[in-house]
Amino acid sequence: MTTNTITGQLIGYARVSTDDQEAQLQRDALTAAGCARIFEDKASGKNTNRPELTAALDYARPGDTLCVWKLDRFARSLIDLVTMVDTLRERGIGFKVLTGALANIDPGTADGRLMLQVVGAMAEFERSLIKERTRAGLDAAKAQGRTGGRPTVVDEDVLTVARARKAKGESVSAIAKALGISRATLYRHLGESA
Repeated sequence: MTTNTITGQLIGYARVSTDDQEAQLQRDALTAAGCARIFEDKASGKNTNRPELTAALDYARPGDTLCVWKLDRFARSLIDLVTMVDTLRERGIGFKVLTGALANIDPGTADGRLMLQVVGAMAEFERSLIKERTRAGLDAAKAQGRTGGRPTVVDEDVLTVARARKAKGESVSAIAKALGISRATLYRHLGESA
């Protein structure tokens, strides 16, 4: 994605997923592209808390262009990408991708926006299909008597001990600590048995 007319600063954003990874390749590419300032996060793409991306978006002014090395360094999903690019456009901020998929699409043009919307619609459709398949799989498993989730840590023996201690006047906090379970879990099981 490239914006043909850059009137303000080119602002770089780099992200690596773990502390073990190095963003030097991204920094070099962003510097070579002419970025006046580069913001860098070390966070998983699934992590919504990316303080340097927030700082870059706060720093950007109308006429500036946010530049990333590749799309996967910027957006967590295609829907996320479309939403963020639309937000940038509404603020008068351009968006540019240096390499990879969609690097030659300009979201500042009608054709570029259309392409992003088509990609976003496809992503939404895919997400809906995944939800439907997951629900169908869970329903089929349930019909066969299987349930998902973590196995319970509170069996009948633990519950019997907990009830006896509770009947003696011991606090739920003390019982939970002694049995090595959380208070919430103990409350839930005591409530279910009542």
